[in-house]
Amino acid sequence: MGVAIRTAGEGDREVVVRLLDGAFQDDPVSSWVFPDPAHRRATHPRLMAAFLDIVLAEGRVDLAEDGTACALWLSVPADAHPETPTTPENEGDAEQGDDAAQLREAVDPDNERVELIGRLTAGIHPSGRAHEYLWMIGVAPDSQGRGLGTALVQQVLDRCDREGVAAYLEASNARSRMLYERLGFDLLGQPLDLPDGPRMWPMWREPQA
Repeated sequence: MGVAIRTAGEGDREVVVRLLDGAFQDDPVSSWVFPDPAHRRATHPRLMAAFLDIVLAEGRVDLAEDGTACALWLSVPADAHPETPTTPENEGDAEQGDDAAQLREAVDPDNERVELIGRLTAGIHPSGRAHEYLWMIGVAPDSQGRGLGTALVQQVLDRCDREGVAAYLEASNARSRMLYERLGFDLLGQPLDLPDGPRMWPMWREPQA
């Protein structure tokens, strides 16, 4: 399907946070981080906003023109190992503490799982080779199944293929894992089983001719 896609900026922040919040409210990983539904509804948008601010500052956000889907990407150089970066609230203190702990402090200080998800995903992230990292992709619940996610990812994968760059992501549910497999991603190492929680699948895609 033809999808009009543009790069989001600061002026799109509210729209994208709302989109990510709606897309991930019932996601297995979000439900693990915030087990109580009422607390999730109140606090989950802050986590999505923190993630978005990081990518707006350090990466790129692709947004469907009609606001129904977005993808958050970071370009990771070969000599970098991405950790949970600083948020605007803790910027300037990064050298004094751990990034995952600072994210927890900014989003939900009493919730150790906010910190743990950052530590665990950083711990399995591949290093030593440049790649495009699909941090998150969100599609509005009433727009899912229309191929929007595929269109957002495919445009970056096409560029990766032209430039000979690999891509990486963590699938947070079995359905998305199957989608990524169709797009050429393969499981990288062992799945990540969150403590008393769901499974995540680290996936890697070599550039294709």
